[in-house]
Amino acid sequence: MSAVSADLDTLPKIGAPATRALHDAGYSALRDLAGVPRAELAKLHGMGPKALVIIESALEQHNLSLG
Repeated sequence: MSAVSADLDTLPKIGAPATRALHDAGYSALRDLAGVPRAELAKLHGMGPKALVIIESALEQHNLSLG
């Protein structure tokens, strides 16, 4: 497995509340977040602005983005 696909198969390093929020919403990998509206993620309990910036940055590294 390449490092690129490994990066897409995990969530980026964000705080525990944000990670729990993503898991509870059914997101377990970075690739799952591609195309998801930013506003939808922002509504999740525990998801803060810093976590959203980290997620967006991680997606951009793979030429992906939030919806």
